[in-house]
Amino acid sequence: MTAPALLSGKKALVTGAGSGIGAAVARRLAADGAQVYAVDIAPDPVKALADEVSGIEAVTCDLSDLDAVDELPSDIDVLVNNAGRQHVSPIQDFDPAIFHQILTIMLEAPFRLIRASLPHMYEAGWGRVVNISSAHGLRASPFKSAYVASKHGLEGLSKVTALEGAEHGVTSNCINPAYVRTPLVEKQIADQARVHGISEDEVVTKIMLTPVAVKRLIEPSEVAELAAVLWGPASPSITGSSFTQDGGWTAH
Repeated sequence: MTAPALLSGKKALVTGAGSGIGAAVARRLAADGAQVYAVDIAPDPVKALADEVSGIEAVTCDLSDLDAVDELPSDIDVLVNNAGRQHVSPIQDFDPAIFHQILTIMLEAPFRLIRASLPHMYEAGWGRVVNISSAHGLRASPFKSAYVASKHGLEGLSKVTALEGAEHGVTSNCINPAYVRTPLVEKQIADQARVHGISEDEVVTKIMLTPVAVKRLIEPSEVAELAAVLWGPASPSITGSSFTQDGGWTAH
């Protein structure tokens, strides 16, 4: 008889699942037997993912619309807060509307999703919250005030969730990668080139990889494999932590 999959009978929700880290994590959850809600603002990528991978259901949602966020499934056993956006600008020129939108997508939406999911997790006596943070959740870079602020806030939210959830069998952790080969990073490269007046190749070598000892972009599948540890057999006592996957950035 074949042993049941690790997450057989459990449901997972991944935001920003249309590409990059989110898509890789959704695939990994499905491989472990979960029924996965793959959430993204763009319908076509998640539909393509769902058509390709058994166990994944495509859900379209704009996380800046908090009423829509509140309508997402809440009977979730594994919640992965991954969705985000970036905007590169000096603070004095930073559009307040964009600042507000970034914090809504990357901090308030995760709060809403955690808040909605915890009652189910508590009742089940088991739950896993995995927050895809960033090296920028632990460090800062110029021209990224909204992104850095939201990731620092996500770190705090994750720790509070860990402390409140511990007695109910719920863990909460952050993963803190450096630059991952995703559409978000590709857009950042173009934005940084514009702000600094340099070529895109120079952005990668002179800005993105300067603080990193391992001189390469991280692949989304690597992040997904680290995430799998946080819902796997070693996970019950791993909580309130931030796991750097930054090529040595924060070793400085």
